[in-house]
Amino acid sequence: MSRLLAPSQAWLFGRGVDLAVFAGSALVSVALLLAAPALGAVGETPLWAWVLLVVGVDVAHVWSTLFRTYLDGDELRLRPGLYVAAPLVAYLLGVLAYSISPGVFWSLFAYTALFHFVRQQYGWVALYDRKARVSSTERALDAAAIYAATLGPVVWWHAHLPRDFWWFVENDFLSGLPEWVGTAALAVHGLVLVAWAGFQVSRVVRGEGLQAGKVLLVLATWVTWFGGIVLARDDFGFTVTNVLLHGVPYFALLFRYTRGRLAEGGQGWLGTVMRAGLPGFLLVLFALALGEELLWDRLVWHERPLLFGESGGWVLPADVLTLVVPLLALPQATHYLLDAFIWKPSRDSTLLSRLGWTRHAGDGSPQGITLDSRVVIPGVRD
Repeated sequence: MSRLLAPSQAWLFGRGVDLAVFAGSALVSVALLLAAPALGAVGETPLWAWVLLVVGVDVAHVWSTLFRTYLDGDELRLRPGLYVAAPLVAYLLGVLAYSISPGVFWSLFAYTALFHFVRQQYGWVALYDRKARVSSTERALDAAAIYAATLGPVVWWHAHLPRDFWWFVENDFLSGLPEWVGTAALAVHGLVLVAWAGFQVSRVVRGEGLQAGKVLLVLATWVTWFGGIVLARDDFGFTVTNVLLHGVPYFALLFRYTRGRLAEGGQGWLGTVMRAGLPGFLLVLFALALGEELLWDRLVWHERPLLFGESGGWVLPADVLTLVVPLLALPQATHYLLDAFIWKPSRDSTLLSRLGWTRHAGDGSPQGITLDSRVVIPGVRD
C-alpha cells in the first residue's frame, strides 16, 4: 500500500471531504442508477428525484455563487462593473437568441452549460496537479484524460441523436453527426484513458505512487459521463449521473470560501446564514432554487401541478416569453459567466487564503500546501 500511494498526498479540501464530494458523488450516482427499477425511477425522472437532484443540487449550486459575489458587500465594491455587466450581458444575449427562435436560445444555453461542466472537471484536476507540483508531462496527460472522459461520450451522443434524454429541452443539441464519428470519438477517448492509466502505473513502478484524490476524480468523471450518456437509457439515468459530481464539489468550494471570508470578519448576510452551519447554507440554497423552479413551472413549463399547483391562466404569449425565459435563465447564465472571473487568484490576492490553501503546515492537509498565483480554480484558466 505504501508503494501504491504517493508519499505526500495533495487533497483539495482534506482527504475525507475530497473522497466524499468526488468519489462519493460518483458512487451515489451509480447506486441510484442500479437501484432505479426498485425505486420506480425507470424512464422519466420521478418527482422525488427531480426535487432532490435537479432542484437540491443542480439549481441550488448555481445560487451558491451568491456567497462569493452578490451577498458580499466588499466584493461588490471591489468589482462593481463585473457584477452589473455579467447579468446584463447574459440577459441581452438571451433575449436576442430567443427572439431569433426558442430553439436557438436553448441550443446556445445547452452548449454553454456543457462547456461549463467540462471546464469544471478540468479545473479540479488542474488544481490537484498544482498542489502536487507534478511535471508538465503529467499535467498534459491529466488534461487529455479529463477532456477524453467528458468529450468522448458527448461526441458519441451527438452521433446518436435523438436519445431518450436531452440536456435542457428536446432537440437542444444539434443532430446530424455520422455514427462513425461517435464510434471514433469513443475509440480515441479509450486510447487516451489507457495512456493515462499506463502513466499512473509507471508512477507506482517508479515508487512515486498515486495521487489518490486526482486518480479517483478522473475515474469518477469517466464513470459518470460514460455511464450517464453512453450506457444510460432514460432521463433518470442521465440526470442522476450528470448533476451530483458537478454540484456537490461546488457546494464544498463555496462553503469553504464563505467560512474563510467570515474568518476575516465579514458579516451581513454571510454571517447570518453561516451561523447555521452547513445545514443552513444548503437550506437557503434549496429555498432559492425551489423558488426559481416555481416561477419556471408557473410561467413556462406547467409540468408539476402536484408540487407547484395548477398554473391555469398563467400561459404567456410568445412575445412575453421572449423576455421572461431569458430572465428566468439569468441565475444560471450569470453563474456561467462569473465563474470565468471570480476564481482567478491572479485577480484576487485574498482568494487562496480564504480557501485555506496558502498556510504552510507541511502535513499534506489543504492548509499545508502553498500554491502560486497561477493556480487553476475549477471552471476557469488564467
